[in-house]
Amino acid sequence: MTEPFTAPGDKPAGLRERKKAKTRAAIQEHALRLFRDQGYVETTVQEIAAAAEVSPATFFRYFPTKEDTIVLDRLDPVMIDLFRSQPPELSPTEALSAAIRQSVDTLSPEEWELESQRQRLVMNAPELRVRMLDQLYAGIDLLAALAAERVGVPPTDFAARAWAGAVVGVVMATYQEATEAPLPEYMATIDKAFTHLAAGLPFEK
Repeated sequence: MTEPFTAPGDKPAGLRERKKAKTRAAIQEHALRLFRDQGYVETTVQEIAAAAEVSPATFFRYFPTKEDTIVLDRLDPVMIDLFRSQPPELSPTEALSAAIRQSVDTLSPEEWELESQRQRLVMNAPELRVRMLDQLYAGIDLLAALAAERVGVPPTDFAARAWAGAVVGVVMATYQEATEAPLPEYMATIDKAFTHLAAGLPFEK
């Protein structure tokens, strides 16, 4: 999972924040389409800004670099909200599995193709892999905080962090499916992975 995200305890985003999120998502979509059509290296920030109908200065307010348009996972804030909204009797694994499925269900076929393309770029471009490693560490912190919030322990609790690390491992293990398989097949893989995850980790009931 990647930034930006809403940390546990933060208030829901207001209108201004939602408009900014919409602009950020639009810029990213245009960037991904251009990368698909003409290549990542060949595409310039100026071309992305023009396609999104924003100025280069506006682009850089949302994305410090071109590679940030790849690293950003715009589903993260959606999944965080959905995770928190799951019934309290669900374990962290059950809540996260449901949140992932519900967030992915909002994607159109074209949006899923763009997401698959984004993940292919992350896996295949060496300069992006380094950034993704940083984001995975941030994801562990976020997931540990969310799990701790759900079960009522401190976010530094070792069991919460162990669970979060295992979740990140599961997500990484499904990357190949995410980049190659149709959405239904990918979701079947995710369900299988989370079933294994739930079989022997802390917090499971």
